[in-house]
Amino acid sequence: MVDGLKGGTEADIAPETFDVIGRVLKARSGFTLDGYKDKCVKRRIHIRVRATQSPSPEAYGLLLTESPAEQERLLRVLTIHVSHFFRNPTVFERLAVEILPQLLAERGELNILSVGCAGGEEPYTLALILRERFPQALEEGRISLRAVDVDASTLEQAREGLYHPDRLAEVPPELLSRWFTPHDGRLRLAREIRSLVSFSQADLNQPQEWPRCDLVLCRNVLIYFERERQETVLNGFADALVPGGYLVLGKSETLFGTPRHRFKTFCPVERIYRAIA
Repeated sequence: MVDGLKGGTEADIAPETFDVIGRVLKARSGFTLDGYKDKCVKRRIHIRVRATQSPSPEAYGLLLTESPAEQERLLRVLTIHVSHFFRNPTVFERLAVEILPQLLAERGELNILSVGCAGGEEPYTLALILRERFPQALEEGRISLRAVDVDASTLEQAREGLYHPDRLAEVPPELLSRWFTPHDGRLRLAREIRSLVSFSQADLNQPQEWPRCDLVLCRNVLIYFERERQETVLNGFADALVPGGYLVLGKSETLFGTPRHRFKTFCPVERIYRAIA
């Protein structure tokens, strides 16, 4: 969930109204507001208050209760995703040149998890790197690449692999010509690459049992959660990672609390950490 939206000065949402909105969303899709930072959530709710021309948050809460269509629109706003291929290219360069070869050499196989994968840009970037650099390991079935997100409709779009050109600005030209084809003003990723990623739905507000992993990427997701939830999620990653496995966070995220003692810093600039045995 990536926040690129800013609201003006609006009336605060009363706790009772906020609770009503939360109950409606949970009943609608199982999505819970627990753990998300209130300021971020309220700013996004106000977007829909204005869009529906509701005179107050209380009036919007009533509208939401009565309108399944508006419930869907609010869910979309709350889980909005902004990403692109090879976002922060230096991170992927470090992965491609150093971390992925080392993990494959040490373990013979590779299990990767991309959390908060949005429209698939991050896991597909990894898939492109793997296809270009480690084709034999892929052919031998020694690499698994899973991606999860909270929003089911976004995951459906990810499976389609169809992108506006502005999402591909960082893709090297040779990869762009080799793996993408034009389609109605957008570009579609080749099925061969799409088939390398397994997508599924997961809500970080709910208890998760992640599969055993060698590499976890969770970038610019935790910043929207309260500190206690962040700590729970990070401990979950530590449980899932094999000793010496890698965790990659976003540039504005870091370790704290008990998770800080379960990892050692590998690259502070790129926010890459290694799980301690």
